[in-house]
Amino acid sequence: MQRLVDNALAVTKDGVSSFNHFIHELSVDSDTSSTDYSSGEDNLDGICPASPSSHVSKTSRTSTRISHDWHWTDWMAYIFSWILLPARFLLGVLFLLFRLLNIRRSKVSSDPGSPRPRNFHSFRKVHSSKDHVVHRTTDRRRGVIEDLHLAIEIFIEAIFDMFHKAVHWVLSPSAVFRIFVRWFSSLICIDHDVLNASVPTATLGDNNPAPTERNLTLHQALNTDARTCQDVIAELGYPYEAIHVITADGYVLLLERIPRRDARKTVYLQHGILDSSMGWVSNGVVGSPAFAAFDQGYDVFLGNFRGLVSREHVDKNISSRQYWRYSINEHGTQDIPAMIEKIHEIKTAELKISKPDEETNDEQPYKLCAISHSLGGAGMLMYVVTRRLKEKPHRLSRLVLLSPAGFHDETNFLFTVAHYLFLLLAPILAPFVPAFYIPTRFFRMLFNKLARDLHNYPAVGGLVQTLLSYGFGGDSSNWVGVLGLPHFNMNDMPGLSFRVTHHLAQIKSTRKFRMYDYGSTSANMEVYGSPEPIDLGEYYSLIDIPVDLVAGQKDQIINSSMITKHYKLMKDGGVDVSYKEFEYAHLDFTFSHHEELLAYVMSRLLLVEPAPKRQSSEKALKLKKKGQASS
Repeated sequence: MQRLVDNALAVTKDGVSSFNHFIHELSVDSDTSSTDYSSGEDNLDGICPASPSSHVSKTSRTSTRISHDWHWTDWMAYIFSWILLPARFLLGVLFLLFRLLNIRRSKVSSDPGSPRPRNFHSFRKVHSSKDHVVHRTTDRRRGVIEDLHLAIEIFIEAIFDMFHKAVHWVLSPSAVFRIFVRWFSSLICIDHDVLNASVPTATLGDNNPAPTERNLTLHQALNTDARTCQDVIAELGYPYEAIHVITADGYVLLLERIPRRDARKTVYLQHGILDSSMGWVSNGVVGSPAFAAFDQGYDVFLGNFRGLVSREHVDKNISSRQYWRYSINEHGTQDIPAMIEKIHEIKTAELKISKPDEETNDEQPYKLCAISHSLGGAGMLMYVVTRRLKEKPHRLSRLVLLSPAGFHDETNFLFTVAHYLFLLLAPILAPFVPAFYIPTRFFRMLFNKLARDLHNYPAVGGLVQTLLSYGFGGDSSNWVGVLGLPHFNMNDMPGLSFRVTHHLAQIKSTRKFRMYDYGSTSANMEVYGSPEPIDLGEYYSLIDIPVDLVAGQKDQIINSSMITKHYKLMKDGGVDVSYKEFEYAHLDFTFSHHEELLAYVMSRLLLVEPAPKRQSSEKALKLKKKGQASS
């Protein structure tokens, strides 16, 4: 250990601290967290070609190398180094503490008998291949604590270099001039080389897998994970298509697709509150509903509600207050209808092109099932009921609702207090708080990195997990894991409209699944044609398709008794409805990997027979005549 400290604090004869090598190796290790490299430069050069970063580091070391013999200036520098020994000792102790912490963490994580690994990378190694896929698709970031650790080590190195160079510059001004000239000339060469550097790369899945050259970009995204649903789907080898849908009130929605264009079986997945389509693919190939449906032969569509901080709208100058002016009503009467009509338009056109010999009439040539979670389930029920009230086709063949919202009579004490307090303060807060979200890129980046720290440090992550579980009434969902999803990034993330929150509070206080109450008889009359909002539960008898309700026994966000309330109303209305309970918490339906749940959901989808293939009348007539002639 003493030799480790001496090596870290030593100043070599060529004027470069050996700590500089440590910082260089640390930066390489942090970028390639799961790969081990040899420390010998000669061996590396003989095995693989040098990268641009290695050329830059070699050039910087060469440019700062000073060759001089021992003379009186070196003896003075030696004396000054002893004078500054206390400062060096204190800084060395600080560095040693951080070094010991790293060594201890690496030993604990490498110990096969250790029950709890100490960092995220070792956590991935001790899990199965399925779990490896899960974490690879959810988190690739460096946390705040790791950034501070690296910054402190670089600061210590800078202090050593400052003292060393200050003494040398004072005692040898001629050498300083030569250093400045060399540094200036090498800086020009380095800038020119780096700006024009290229890296050989190969993209999996290209027709020509030979390495191609691409320019080296110097801009870093602060080591945050800003991947989208498209990135996750594409890196797992599945096809992807993005479709922009414009609602009747001008909102631009992203409808994502894992296309199987000739399939007559189609499934539409709709996420819940503060979620996105990422929730349906975050568990990797094995544990995600979207991939499971595609592997079963379905054309998969992933819906996204309005409500991102990027505020996509046809009116580019729309204000924040105007954008966030929506409730659950708009999810069920604007967002879902726009996306389902777009699905109908796409599937009808594609099947007409791919199957030209088959008859096309007013009946849709495909079967569309919907899987929804939480708030998405409430929006889907609202969509079906309102379409039936307007006598418009809803185009659905079956509904699978995973812990759907709609009734919130029974909630924990904290939720109950928050609901009634929100109703009390709503008139005061409404003019000032249009929505709840993180408004600036800096704080979103900070949130992104703190979520990474919760993965890196199990003690802190476990504490936060416990606090959130108690805060949500004992719900055992993987809250820390959900915070690490890539859609909570510095560029964009889901927000929560004030009216959506107010709508949920109204549902709890009235104990009815009602549409939004605008607060006055005249406003309700204008929207609904009645002084009171529509009670959707009273119209469940209009639902003309099978519905599968799934509840979680450990779900404390939407209690299983609230799902049974949906079930009883539907059963009394003559709806073909089924009810199933699993021992899951609220977020386990989308984020956690449960083969039992996936098997059940797929079995319900398979109950819907594909649309029958019908030959065109002309071709059928020709075949009939041919058969008569042959007979």
